Amino acid sequence: MEMSKETPVGPSKDTMEVGRKLVELCKKGDNMKAVETLYSPDIESIEAMQMPGMGKEKGLEAAIKKNRMWMDENEVNSMSVEGPFPLGDRFAVHYKYDTTNRKSKERMKMEEVALYQVKNGKIVKEEFFYTM
Repeated sequence: MEMSKETPVGPSKDTMEVGRKLVELCKKGDNMKAVETLYSPDIESIEAMQMPGMGKEKGLEAAIKKNRMWMDENEVNSMSVEGPFPLGDRFAVHYKYDTTNRKSKERMKMEEVALYQVKNGKIVKEEFFYTM
C-alpha cells in the first residue's frame, strides 16, 4: 500500500485552545457552559441517529435546546471525556457515559466520538458518532 505524500495539516492554535477548553468544561460537568461560550451562533449539530428533537440542528439556540433536553431526560451517573485529538481545523473527543433515564429509570452505558470543526475561535460544526 502506497502512503500519500501529502502531510496532514497540524492543528491550529484556535483548534487546540477551543478543544482543550471544551474538554476541560465537560470534565467538570459544565457541558452547557461549553455550548454557550464555545459554539458559533451558526453551529451545525448532527447526530448519528434521528430522534425527536435530535438530528440535524442549525443555530446556537437549537444546540442549547438539544443539550438541555438530553440533560433533563438523563441523570449522569458517571462520565469520562478524553481528548482533544486534533487535525487541522477539527478535533475529536471520546465520551463515555453511564446514565439513568429519569422517566423509565433504565440505566444505560454509552460511548460516542464527537468531531468538532473550528473557525475564528468558535465551534461551527459538531458530529456525533455512536451506536445504541
